[in-house]
Amino acid sequence: MSDMQWKFAAGAGTALLFLGAIALNELLFSSFEFARGISWVYLPAGVRLLCTLLFAEAGALGILAASWLICFFYFFPDDPIRSFIGGILAALAPYLTYRMLVAGRIDASLAGLGPWRLLGCALAFSLASPALHHLWFALRGQREGLLDSFLVMASGDLVGTLIVLYGAKLLLLLRRP
Repeated sequence: MSDMQWKFAAGAGTALLFLGAIALNELLFSSFEFARGISWVYLPAGVRLLCTLLFAEAGALGILAASWLICFFYFFPDDPIRSFIGGILAALAPYLTYRMLVAGRIDASLAGLGPWRLLGCALAFSLASPALHHLWFALRGQREGLLDSFLVMASGDLVGTLIVLYGAKLLLLLRRP
């Protein structure tokens, strides 16, 4: 498989995994939703970070494509600007976290991420993602309830990210010979 084919497969797999996480989150945690797209438990956040850690740019592009699909056709079909920017921010936050914290120090087994470093990465991402989104909301003039939604989004992203990252780490450890 060529490098371009591998990147396409990683991006497509990321998009499918992210869409599956959205569906699973809706099924299991819809009662935890604070506002449209903001939940106290948000598994897709973990998938966004995990796939970016594993696949770098290919993962970020898969997240971007899936985020645009889900935003334009499900979350915000009547707000194309929010859908467009929301998709970009959903892909940008984990990619920036990846670039700042772990670029070049991990491999596909996540071997470079011990439990404490994994926790630090999850915390950084869980603050970066809502910060970018809420900065955008504030710039658009949506200031009512901004702090509350920021705190819920940060909490939900952290819980979802920890579930996904530690679950993936456990699966990878169990898979080792």
